[in-house]
Parts: sequence; C-alpha cells; structure tokens
Amino acid sequence: MLEIIHNGGLVMWPLLACSLIVLTIILERSLFWTGMVRRRNRALRDEVLTVAESMDWQQIEEKTADSNDAIVRVLKVGILHRDYDMSKAMEAEAQHLLKKMSQFMTVLDTMITVAPLLGILGTVIGIISSFKMLGSTGMADPKLVTGGIAQALITTATGLTISIFTVFPYNYFKSRIENATHLMEKYATRLEVGYRRMQAEGSK
Repeated sequence: MLEIIHNGGLVMWPLLACSLIVLTIILERSLFWTGMVRRRNRALRDEVLTVAESMDWQQIEEKTADSNDAIVRVLKVGILHRDYDMSKAMEAEAQHLLKKMSQFMTVLDTMITVAPLLGILGTVIGIISSFKMLGSTGMADPKLVTGGIAQALITTATGLTISIFTVFPYNYFKSRIENATHLMEKYATRLEVGYRRMQAEGSK
C-alpha cells in the first residue's frame, strides 16, 4: 500500500484522505440505518391509526411512549398538535428526521465527483513530469518515460476505484431515504384524512 502511494505521487495523499472519509461515512450510515431497522415497529404504526379512529388519545400516548420508530414519532407529533395544525406538525417532524437520514450524503456525493478528478490531476502531473524527463534525456532510456506514465495512471485508477465503490452505498442510502419519505407521507396522510373524517362525523 505504501509503495502504491509512493509511486502515485503527492496526489495519492488527498485520495487516501478521500477513501478514509468515504469509509468512515459508509460505516456510520450503515450503523444508523441498522438502528433504524431495529427500532422499526410496523404493527404499532397500524395500531396507532386504528386507535386514532376511536379518538382514544390517551391510549395512543401510552402505547407510543417508549417507541423510537420514526413513523410512529411523526404520527405522535401530529396527534399531540391535532388541535392546532396536525399537518404542519407532522411535516416539521418528518423534515427533522429526514435531515438526520440525509446527514453526510452531500459529502459522499462530492467524493464520487472529486476522487476521479483528483486521479486525473495526478495523472496529468505525472505525464507532464514524464515529458519533462523526455525533453532532458531524449530517447536514451524510454523505460524511464513509460514507467513514469504508468505510475501516473495509478492516481486515475485509485480515483475511479474510490468513486465506483462509493456509488453503490450512496445509492442504497438514497433509496432508504426515499422509502422513508414515502412511508412517512403515506402514514401521515392516512392519519390526517382519518382525523378530518372523524371531525366531520362528530359535527353532524
């Protein structure tokens, strides 16, 4: 590894930093989503909607007291603010949760773009050095020039590798965020529609 970094030149160090940043974020996000899956409680989500139809708010508060399920939290906030603006309250809580889910995603997106560019930069610098060597030594020893170009290409290969291996977890995390957004909207809409219907029936 140290030999590859040495052969690739100075640009290999920022590429190494990029790879460490990517690995750290992927590990952190993987642990985050693992925790989200463990806290998921689909049965409680449906139960909250069912109990809400009977307008037994006290029972819902008791059932959701110890729940860390993201969707249950959104529903609970909506119910707590039902006399003010249920929709806005759930929207605000959902935005707060989505911000947590999207943490560091911009950094991963940046690394996908920056790593290959750094690789190309390292290759260009290496090729310039090789041509300078060619200009000073001529074709007396072509191996020095071709060897320099081969070493320069190490940075491009490294940058592309970092980018490629970042794309897959990035798209996975992005799909999880989109799925969570869809579910929160789905359950929030069901709760709000049900609550409006109960209000309409109660006013008759």
